[in-house]
Amino acid sequence: MMQPDSRQRYGSVSRFLHWTMAVLFGFMLFTAAAWNYDEDYFSLVGYHKSAGFVLMVLALLRVAWALGNRTRRPRSHVGAHIGHGVLYVLMLAVPAVALMRQYGSARGSLEVFGITVLPAAPERIGWLVKAGGWHGSLAWLLFALAAGHILFAVVHQIRGGKIINRMAGRTETDGQSR
Repeated sequence: MMQPDSRQRYGSVSRFLHWTMAVLFGFMLFTAAAWNYDEDYFSLVGYHKSAGFVLMVLALLRVAWALGNRTRRPRSHVGAHIGHGVLYVLMLAVPAVALMRQYGSARGSLEVFGITVLPAAPERIGWLVKAGGWHGSLAWLLFALAAGHILFAVVHQIRGGKIINRMAGRTETDGQSR
């Protein structure tokens, strides 16, 4: 059953998007770190691109869902709003510049789990490749901010804010999952 967001907790759709994306971000971090450590792991790049495309679609859905639920969501401080805003921008910018690089390189189409979703450009487009060069730097920034997001959530949970409870579907008072 689809549970909407409320002032006490995030609903089932918000939680599904959040935790699914968290797992996929972990996978993206693993693949990027693996091939930066050892080029033999570069064979993971197809999975990295497929997961990245799925993440981009989920990020677009998440932004739309968040905007549609903005009046019902649990309250948060200005710092949290700003932090989440930056995370959302990066969640969209990182795959956008990767798509620019993929297309502009003219090296081949983008395949997501074997399905072509972006054909190759007929010839190299330098400015797209150059813009796509930001992918790695923005991705590492996103990972760093996500680590900060986790740290702040844990600190607030320990201090009694019960932030994690809300994303786990529990209210701050009852501790029960819904």
